[in-house]
Amino acid sequence: MKGFLRLAAAVPQTRPGDIAANTASIIATMRIAAGTGASLAVFPELCVTGATCGDLFFRGETASAALKALEEIAKASAAYPSTAFVVGLPMRRNGLLCDCAAVVAGGSVKGVVEKRIAPGDSASRHFSHPAEPFADMVFADDSGELEFSVSFSGCEIPCCAASVVAKLCATPAVADEHLPGIMEDIIDSRRRAAIVVSANAGWGESSSDRVYDGFARIVENGDVIAAAGRFERTPSVAVADADPDAIAYARARGWTCDAPAHAVRIPLGFAAKSAKGRLKRAVDPHPFVPQDPKMLSMRCAEAFSIQTSALATRMEAIGCRNVVVGLSGGLDSALALLVCVEAFAMAKLPKKGIEVLTMPGFGTTRRTKGNAELLAEGLGLGIETVDITESVRAHFRDIGQDESVRDVTYENAQARMRTLVLMDRANQSGGIVVGTGDLSEVALGWCTYNGDHMSMYGVNAGIPKTLVREIVRWYANERAGSHSPAGKALLDILATPVSPELLPAKADGTIAQETEDRVGPYELHDFFLYNFIERGASKRKIADLAAEAFRGKYSKAEVGKWLDVFFRRFMTQQFKRNCSPEGPSALRVSLAPRTGWQMPGDAKFPS
Repeated sequence: MKGFLRLAAAVPQTRPGDIAANTASIIATMRIAAGTGASLAVFPELCVTGATCGDLFFRGETASAALKALEEIAKASAAYPSTAFVVGLPMRRNGLLCDCAAVVAGGSVKGVVEKRIAPGDSASRHFSHPAEPFADMVFADDSGELEFSVSFSGCEIPCCAASVVAKLCATPAVADEHLPGIMEDIIDSRRRAAIVVSANAGWGESSSDRVYDGFARIVENGDVIAAAGRFERTPSVAVADADPDAIAYARARGWTCDAPAHAVRIPLGFAAKSAKGRLKRAVDPHPFVPQDPKMLSMRCAEAFSIQTSALATRMEAIGCRNVVVGLSGGLDSALALLVCVEAFAMAKLPKKGIEVLTMPGFGTTRRTKGNAELLAEGLGLGIETVDITESVRAHFRDIGQDESVRDVTYENAQARMRTLVLMDRANQSGGIVVGTGDLSEVALGWCTYNGDHMSMYGVNAGIPKTLVREIVRWYANERAGSHSPAGKALLDILATPVSPELLPAKADGTIAQETEDRVGPYELHDFFLYNFIERGASKRKIADLAAEAFRGKYSKAEVGKWLDVFFRRFMTQQFKRNCSPEGPSALRVSLAPRTGWQMPGDAKFPS
């Protein structure tokens, strides 16, 4: 797929000290890695000799044989003119034995990088720290598509690091402790805004005292996009199509590094090509919602804590003891009310300071109004009904609006009337109006300007709709209890179609106006939003990613239709975001005009 770079982490079979056998295994695994179409294949640390040779490293013939093996490996690379390989071996330099990585491509050795061993490092038992600084190296193909630096396990990624880092590892396995290795890659790739390709020593290394797991992984800016080989007894290759454009975008948005002046750029002698065929990486259709149940529960709990802590902090800062919430019986207002209840408990304030209003209008159904009442009562709160229909009709008469004309004025007048009621009630109690709009609505501008667009603090402004749904589900099951009155109300709210309920209900009393019929599926819009804001993807790349992520669920035509809607609405609705109320950002994606996404209200985006 255009714009993606195929990378591989490869783990061959290793026999300590059997350099001939190791060389044959490396060359065979090179063929497998190159066969995937990878432009770069990274092998484990000291894979030419084995990482567990002990005092055998000190024998002169070991380093000599390793050097001859490197020549053979380099010669074999000529058969794969579009792939660079990085292999680990010991080498003598100025009389010192050094732990090295050799980069080979097109039949020759392009460069050698030595491991920087800190005093006291376990590797210093056999290898020496270079006597003088060596040049930091960036290896680059002829087209500029592939640029990579070399690093080792336990070493800091060099500051001159290119967008891709080849990381050679020889780390023993400990039960339940493979996570530190991958966490190191996750942290390094996020901190340096890089793609880290790691291959760990594995199958065949000595088991005298330690075992090596052969874990191969590729981590892109904190996200694991490929993993393979852990404890496998065959050569294993982890392959993924990485996105250098996303790394360039992340670096442009704030990653800084003072690259050393002596960094050396080394040409590889070939032009890397974009990945071909079906994309080799998992594309998460719901990037805001972790697939793992434990991670999802943790995400919900932490996001909810951010919301509640923010509201409690704001109330304390302004000396406020009262809030007003408009409860519609929908998802967003339900979450906002849950946040208020938790914030009051956190601040040790009496719940009587939470004023809950339900404001039925022309489109309010019995189901949503009933759920609003059940939820408030289940949470131990009172709820007051303020019917806005007659007030809106009086307003229609004032401005000459025909009630039979169901246009934008008909709809927005109801939203503004509700905001008027909430604001005035807040004035009466000396409190603040807590906003209910979520991040997805903020992105699409799906709110009435100076209607539900406005509040005194927007607790949901940093939570996308797909995550709103999961937090409400989490609260119903893990906090309230699914069989409690509040839990039952929340679960029925989850089962209710998302709607502003501004148009009269159907003859059977059900909702006539479903939001996703009008603006499109929120799961698509959240996907578009994440890839546009967080990854800097172009419209074309987002379409390709969505086609992969939602394969079998939405056609390319459907994806294209709603993607057009997303960009049209996102670009034209910035004026609403520029004057939106304050509210906490809970995720990396933020549209807060002060600390998140910033853009003029009349900006244009290429089609």
